[in-house]
Amino acid sequence: MRTAYLKMHSAIFLWGFTGLLGKLISLNEGLLVWYRLFISSLAIAIMLLVSKKIPSLKWKEVLRIGGIGFIVMLHWVTFYGSIKLSSISVAMICLSSIALFASIIEPLVNKTRFDYVDIVFSLFALAGIATIYHSDLSASAGIIVGVTSALLSAIFSTLNKRIAGNYEALTISLVELSSGLLLLTVLMPFYLAIQPATHYLPDFSDSIYLLILSLVCTVLTWILSLDALRKVSAFTMGLALNLEPVYGIILAVLFAGEGKILNEGFYYGALIIMITVVLHTVYKFRKAVKIRKSKT
Repeated sequence: MRTAYLKMHSAIFLWGFTGLLGKLISLNEGLLVWYRLFISSLAIAIMLLVSKKIPSLKWKEVLRIGGIGFIVMLHWVTFYGSIKLSSISVAMICLSSIALFASIIEPLVNKTRFDYVDIVFSLFALAGIATIYHSDLSASAGIIVGVTSALLSAIFSTLNKRIAGNYEALTISLVELSSGLLLLTVLMPFYLAIQPATHYLPDFSDSIYLLILSLVCTVLTWILSLDALRKVSAFTMGLALNLEPVYGIILAVLFAGEGKILNEGFYYGALIIMITVVLHTVYKFRKAVKIRKSKT
């Protein structure tokens, strides 16, 4: 169990770097995600070929897992779009609403009763986002795209939790990432017509950052997180994921100089969201303990 917790927190810490790398890479968000998907899918395919563990899935299973991959791809495009439109900190603070979105989406997907306390917490989180939105209208587009990214993340996380125990981590990763790559490749001509790129090929520094993003912050973290979900509950993973925006904002302040561009409104809004997340975490933990005691 200790190994599972170590894998979980290692994955979350490495995810914190994705925002900083997205800022450093000069490609637009669509091309950035395309290269990330391509490198990651290729790396996983090579690993499966070398280990001779090529997955054998039915088409129904491929379509099911691949559908989640489409959502993952859209989440990444909107996440990096938010960074390009505003800042790492804005994109990361929007991501902190994932757990609150998930508390609404999970009952819909799993067909369970809503917890109306969760909805109240979600409203407080939205109030924090609204505070940031009104404090800097130049970041408004980034906030809207960032919240959309958080919503998509909550959807694919909920769906991934349902299949994590049924397939090998590399199998899920390969099907999801290659499916996302396929869809993005089909959509890319339309995307570039709307969002023209200044250049299409990564330069040397972009290539280095893309390799780190794809191999370390994608392939390695997906394997670590999916392996951890085999022993760590989805609830525990959800609580721990609240640390990702914290890591991302700290890295943005330390290495991207964002401490100089954030105004008071951002800090007030971020404080509202962070307090909400902490209180929501405490509430969910106490609720889980009560449920556990009632079953014993």
